[in-house]
Amino acid sequence: MTAPEYVQLKAYARQDGFFLAILWIASFASYIVGLTNQVLAMAAMLMAVMTPFFVANRLRKFRDEGREGIISFARSYAYTIFVFFYGAVLLAVVQYLYFAYMDNGYLVSSFAKMMSTEEGKAMLEQYGMTQMVDESLAEMAMTRPIDYALNILTINISLGFILGVPIGLIMQRKRIENLN
Repeated sequence: MTAPEYVQLKAYARQDGFFLAILWIASFASYIVGLTNQVLAMAAMLMAVMTPFFVANRLRKFRDEGREGIISFARSYAYTIFVFFYGAVLLAVVQYLYFAYMDNGYLVSSFAKMMSTEEGKAMLEQYGMTQMVDESLAEMAMTRPIDYALNILTINISLGFILGVPIGLIMQRKRIENLN
């Protein structure tokens, strides 16, 4: 890969990482609101599941427009990793800002409220998980906003390395040689 090709790859990946971050931020916001609204909870899950298809679609656009329809597996894989990296960094910033300045314990209190319902208590007692859930909620309450953001950042970057393999394999296109 030449230097101009590397610059092109990173430019497309930055742009598409921004779009991925928008998808993830919408999913995160839907998840938070979805704690009290089932429709938004389902929308959050759907947006999260759409991630590999969204990235594959953006890679196809890069391959067809930026690379004239030809892209190797290595370049596809690198592009996917960069897209996940840029998207993950932007999402981590938004999540840090949310947990540091907006949440004020809402997430933990929502989980505690769910576990304190009759159904929640019965389920926890049946599985013998009452003490574990109480400890987990206490641990979540003590977790710093930066820790939430860094955990999600690490997970999303790791997803890029893992999902980059099948996405890169499916989306690669080799030059067709003229046999004349």
